[in-house]
This record gives sequence, C-alpha cells and structure tokens, in this order.
Amino acid sequence: MRRWKSILVLCGMLLLTLSLGACSNEKSAQQNALKRSQESNTLTWGVKADTRLFGLMDIKSGTIKGFDIDMGKEVTKRVLGKKGHAKFVQVTSKTRIPLLKNGNIDAIIATMTITPDREKIVDFSNVYFAAGQSLLVKKDSDIKNVRDLNKDGMTVLAVKGSTSAVNVKKYAPKAKVLELEDYAQAFTALKSGQGDAMTTDNGILFGIAAENPGYHVVGGAFTNEPYGIAVDKGQTQLKNKIDQAIADMRRDGTYQRLLQKWFGNVAGFDLKEASQQ
Repeated sequence: MRRWKSILVLCGMLLLTLSLGACSNEKSAQQNALKRSQESNTLTWGVKADTRLFGLMDIKSGTIKGFDIDMGKEVTKRVLGKKGHAKFVQVTSKTRIPLLKNGNIDAIIATMTITPDREKIVDFSNVYFAAGQSLLVKKDSDIKNVRDLNKDGMTVLAVKGSTSAVNVKKYAPKAKVLELEDYAQAFTALKSGQGDAMTTDNGILFGIAAENPGYHVVGGAFTNEPYGIAVDKGQTQLKNKIDQAIADMRRDGTYQRLLQKWFGNVAGFDLKEASQQ
C-alpha cells in the first residue's frame, strides 16, 4: 500500500512540474516584447533565407541578405536606438507563426501577406511592401496569364503555408496544385518539368527570374498581397513603435533608398508606384 502511495505522490509531483514548466513557457512567450527587447537591446526577427531580394542566405558571408533584412535592421535602430541590435532567425512559411507564439522571435518580417485569418492569430504593422500574386514560367511557355492554367492536366507549383495555393485554386480551379516546402524546391520542380507554372507574390518571382534568364513573370498581378510585419497578439506597444518607424522611413527617404537598392534593376518593377503605396 505504501508503495502505491509513493508512486502516486511521485506522479503528482511530476505532473505539477510539467504544468509549471508549461505555464513558464507560456508566460515567457506573453511577456512584453518591447520591454524585453529594450532590456536586451536586441530585436529578434523571423526572416526567410530562400527568397531572393527579400531574404537569401549569402553562402560566402554566411549571412542572410535582402530587403526584409535591411528593413529589420533599420526598424530596430528606430525602435531601440542607433546601438540597437537586430538578430535574425531563419523561418519558413510554416514555422514563422509558431516561433512567434513560442517567444523565440519578437517579430516576423518574411514576405508575410496580411490576411483576415492571420489577423485573428497575430497583429500586423501597416503595409511595408505592396505585393501581388503572379506566375513564373519558362520563356517558351504558352501560358500568358492565370486563366491559361484553368485546364485539366495543368499543374501549378506553390509553397506550403502560403496564401498562393489557396488563391490560385480560385482563379484556376481545374489545375492541380502541388505544394512544396519552400521556394527553392518549388523552382527546382518547375525546372524539372513537374509543373507548368510556379505561383507566389510577384516580388519573389522577380527575384527568381533575375538570376534565371530562361524564365519570366507573366500575367501581371491577379491578387493584392500586402506584406506586413507581424507581432504576437497583445504586443501593441511594439507594433506601434514599428508602425512609427516605417512611417518615418517613408518620410525621410530611407524606405525609397532600400527599394532602389534591391529592386532598382529589376525589369518590370515600378519603383515610383511601390514608393507611394
């Protein structure tokens, strides 16, 4: 009898420890992100490393470079001061929100489209890049726009966890949608003939086309995909600071300079229009 009592006591202690640990993790994730970043003088950003022009791993330097990275660095300075440190954590479309919710990162700047469903889970800053979904195809392809995909036998390549797969089904319901883990895998599938077109936001596709001359972007934008910086629900102070930083960057010309740096030589990209959005 005593033996069973001892076992029950040990089990109870174990459950209490696990419960306290879970509460501790939840409390840590819900702490004031702005205060935490001010105390550490560091803002931790979730960024992509497979998206040319926005966030791409530079093999030579071992660092991620792109428009999102530069935006993150500049926003960090304006939120924390000139000596504020921006730390970058690699994420994917699937992992970025869980990492934010767990408190591993303070904010997401990773070509993330503002949608009503996502706004139920996270809070978004004001728009920092006005994107739209488009198509990438081989230059000798007969596909000119999304309507050309609405046929039996057509396969469209998209990335898991993105809005692109859902959107293309609305415009080309007859096409099969094959979802891959990231943009690199999706483009590899396009090159190997596993699909007829790759779809995602035009800014990302322009980046891929820029380094792959045999491919081009067609059909214009068939959706509105505004990018926002995401913070966890309830992190209003951090969100407001980020909004102010973006507004100041637009006002003093910093935002326009970053657009010029990353998109100035991209064919078909309207810098003037992008600067005003």
